[in-house]
Amino acid sequence: MTNLERLQAGFKAAFIDRDFDAVDEYWAEDYIQHSTFAADGRDGLKQAIAQIGDGFSYTPARAIEDGDFVALHGIYTGFGPDPLVAFDLMRVVDGKNAEHWDALTPVVARTASGRSQTDGPTSIEDLDRTEENKERVREFVEKVLVGADYAALADYISTEQYDQHNPFVADGLDGLGRAVAAMAADGRALVYKKVHHIVGQGNFVLAVSEGEFGGPVAFWDLWRLKDGKLVEHWDVVQPIPEKLPHGNGVF
Repeated sequence: MTNLERLQAGFKAAFIDRDFDAVDEYWAEDYIQHSTFAADGRDGLKQAIAQIGDGFSYTPARAIEDGDFVALHGIYTGFGPDPLVAFDLMRVVDGKNAEHWDALTPVVARTASGRSQTDGPTSIEDLDRTEENKERVREFVEKVLVGADYAALADYISTEQYDQHNPFVADGLDGLGRAVAAMAADGRALVYKKVHHIVGQGNFVLAVSEGEFGGPVAFWDLWRLKDGKLVEHWDVVQPIPEKLPHGNGVF
């Protein structure tokens, strides 16, 4: 089984079938948790699963495999009162889930672009350009977002197509510019401080960054690339609470 297949099998057994023995089978003994919703280790995961009500389900949108890392993008239903868009990142060691990060945000019915937070292309292409695309995204985040060199936006984002899935941002470079200006005027400037993870496969690259947006946040940004340009974007902005149910931090 691939890392993705093992993750999917373990998730179904533990979260859907509520087989707590599956946690010991699929998760490492020294499992490290970074989620804001669960305590550390296998026991913390079991406690979190036990608190999930009936009707829980997961609708997958995208999956990325990159070495020991698997990234998932989808929607949880029944995890809370409302459906949640989610990114999950798992590090797999010796076939077991060893470390987990995530970010969740409510599903928004009406968005600025008319696109949902998870729709759009899903097929992975350009596998031979994986490392090139990962480096391209890293350079973009570090230079433009962390370095605030917004004059270089068009060097990375396509001027012909930029399909936006952030619920508050319209399509295209113009839509992005208007949204960023409105947020700054409202006292909620986007401030990227540090890139923590870059995970990619083919034409999809996920970046997890630390920053500020009305308080400390984790930025989870997924881009689709075409011919070296960013042409589509999905994201979750996860507020970082003062207290976590573990001592591992969110990154």
